[in-house]
Amino acid sequence: MNRSFLLGALMLALAVPAAFAQQAAPAATPYVAPPWTYKTKQLNRAEIDALLANPAKVVVIDVRRPDELVSKGGFPVYLSIQIKDLEKQLDYIPKDRTIVTVSNRAHRAGAAGDVLTAKGFKVAGAAGSLDYEDQGGTIARIAPPPPRTTTQ
Repeated sequence: MNRSFLLGALMLALAVPAAFAQQAAPAATPYVAPPWTYKTKQLNRAEIDALLANPAKVVVIDVRRPDELVSKGGFPVYLSIQIKDLEKQLDYIPKDRTIVTVSNRAHRAGAAGDVLTAKGFKVAGAAGSLDYEDQGGTIARIAPPPPRTTTQ
């Protein structure tokens, strides 16, 4: 083989990885929230913290599925009513407390807040547990229950 050919091939082989190494890895796309379309106010961390400071006056209703509560975490104390069951469970929601509805990014919580307000409940607003955590709040992580063992 031609010596200049080998030298050219070697230089190309060394240049290709260097060219790829200089390309920056694509940046992670930050979460962009869809527009807020609910009458219920979307709460920020400071507003949530202020409400939670008076636990006798507030009830947190988490409208997420149980698997979301386990995988994403949530507030330390809450009433769990999935959004699809909300209207069937109204009798279990105290009318004498201010309500904070919760979902991952607050949109289901906003919809739940609108339903509850229309039914006569006092709703302070909707919260996203992931938004709260993004703003520096601490979310409780829930360990799933251990699998059941069968004994005979």
